[in-house]
Amino acid sequence: MELSNRIKKIKPSQTLAITAKANELKAKGIDIISFGAGEPDFDTPDFVKEAAIKALKEGKTKYTAAAGIPQLREAIAQKLKTRNNIDYSPSEVIVVPGAKMGLYEIFAILLNPGDEVIVPAPYWVSYTEQIALNDGESVIPQLSEENGFVLTADIVESSITPKTKALVLNTPSNPTGAVIPKKELEKIAEVCLKHSIMIISDECYEEFSYGEPHVSIASLSKEVREITFTVGAFSKSYSMTGWRLGWVAAPEKYIKAMTNIQSQTISNPTTFAQYGALEALKDNGQFPAMMRSEFMKRRDYIVEALNSIKGIKCTKPEGAFYAFPNVSYYIKGDIKNDIDLTTYLLEEGKVAVVPGSAFGKEGYIRLSYATSMENIKEGVERIKQALEKLG
Repeated sequence: MELSNRIKKIKPSQTLAITAKANELKAKGIDIISFGAGEPDFDTPDFVKEAAIKALKEGKTKYTAAAGIPQLREAIAQKLKTRNNIDYSPSEVIVVPGAKMGLYEIFAILLNPGDEVIVPAPYWVSYTEQIALNDGESVIPQLSEENGFVLTADIVESSITPKTKALVLNTPSNPTGAVIPKKELEKIAEVCLKHSIMIISDECYEEFSYGEPHVSIASLSKEVREITFTVGAFSKSYSMTGWRLGWVAAPEKYIKAMTNIQSQTISNPTTFAQYGALEALKDNGQFPAMMRSEFMKRRDYIVEALNSIKGIKCTKPEGAFYAFPNVSYYIKGDIKNDIDLTTYLLEEGKVAVVPGSAFGKEGYIRLSYATSMENIKEGVERIKQALEKLG
């Protein structure tokens, strides 16, 4: 029996594949330093774990409402009001098993066959695959390294066609760490309102903005709020990647549609994990602030160290926890593309990085600096020595 045409459209995640390969080598006793996975090296806070354990002991192990426990929806709405300046009611919030699933559900409720979504590159690896799974088409304008990979309203407007349904907005960005300034967000919002385009605002890295405070595009006006999906997660902010919990906030009709999907697929997000997330929100951002301070030190070091390597140019990221250096200088001879280069760095340098082509940007690599300073120093030195051997 043939597989569906839908599944044939998508490729496996290269970030997860690189991480799996690095772990496989580690299991064989090979010393690998991994810059692959976008996963904080800090443990989940004890107060979050204890809340989940308490929930387990109290027997909170049964089904919940498909959209999540009411207390958590209320707490997310309150967080969005006080910290993001967006007024959502709990009925406009859905708890999802990871922001990745939330994004998939958004594409599922929005897209008909042939609908277009603007996905600026470099982009997070799963956007285009999820759009394809839902029979949509990705329109991929290229962002400029010279402009710090910042999306502009002009780029959005020039990408619009009669089939455009939505724009994916990711600030701070994975993989570049770019942060879109408030003034540019305002211009982008004007373009989307003018053309009646939905905004899918992926704000999973909202806690990791190193300059100006994070701005949610839905906070700009009531009109912008009505065309925006605000997507967030506990994964990065509270180092809860394996807990698989996030949220989406949007006008109620969209949340109801997403709830219908969850009721027919997952039933509900994991019950006891939701109680851990509820406790995380009571922290009011103190734990993420601690991580942010440490990530800034690592960012400053890794960017300077990468730029000191001959032929490498690395823009200083304003957010998230990734460096995205241009390595095109080394793509020559036997190294035909950035995938060849990442393979070489893994085999020769014993360092795992992700090729830029996985993010729609050939000639770059992504390094996650959500790892110890010791690993960063040793890893960059290995990269330098491996590249020197290429000549």
